[in-house]
Amino acid sequence: MNTYASYPSLRDKVVFISGGSSGIGAELVRAFAAQGARVAFCGTREGGGDALIAECIAAGHPAPWYAPCDVRDVPAYQALLARVAQELGPVGVLVNNAGRDDRHAMEDVTPEFWDDRLALNLKHYFFAIQAVAPGMAAAGGGSIVNMGSVSWLRGRPNLVGYTTAKAGILGLTRTLARELGPRHIRVNAIVPGAIVTERQTTLHRDPAADQAFLDAQCLKIRLDPGHVARPTLFLAADDSNGMTGQHVLVDAGIAQQSVLT
Repeated sequence: MNTYASYPSLRDKVVFISGGSSGIGAELVRAFAAQGARVAFCGTREGGGDALIAECIAAGHPAPWYAPCDVRDVPAYQALLARVAQELGPVGVLVNNAGRDDRHAMEDVTPEFWDDRLALNLKHYFFAIQAVAPGMAAAGGGSIVNMGSVSWLRGRPNLVGYTTAKAGILGLTRTLARELGPRHIRVNAIVPGAIVTERQTTLHRDPAADQAFLDAQCLKIRLDPGHVARPTLFLAADDSNGMTGQHVLVDAGIAQQSVLT
């Protein structure tokens, strides 16, 4: 049985996670709550966090805070982040996670769809950082973790809006790591590979797809959201306080194939 690390520096820390009501985001909420953090998260549905909040309480963890929000609506999203700071205290850890990898052929992309893909997968990352950075700095610093994707490294087809946004996270992370470093704010990124979630299982998973991923990976296991949550905890905690501007791949080695071929 695996035994995983605990991080005392995360206890009572205010942590905000976008897109926290399902998939990787929900596992992030569970993981931070289990560390004793004061977790706030958003999703798209009214009451969309109720089951996850009840689960955390039943496990003996602090009750997370939830509010619905469309992260593409920047004024509403920044107002929500201000409300979190007012009700819970300054955000010490921001995890930019919300996004969608809807498939789309190049020929079908309109200007409106293109703008929407960037708004959903990149734009709100920056404006969340802009909103929380002053309070984070005034409190002595903090950690920001941006959720990327290995898809752009692999040049995955039928995802150009998504992969372009995810590639942009590299520039966002490195630039703001430099800009926010003097304020004791670290900015890093987690780059997940092929993660088995309920959504991916429903839309895209079958035995052939599983085998294709296993064949391409160095590690012959299917990754789950826990594989992403655990290194996110490390980047959020004081244990990684010498790290910033980094892209940490959690992909079972699948990007190695892209480098070699």
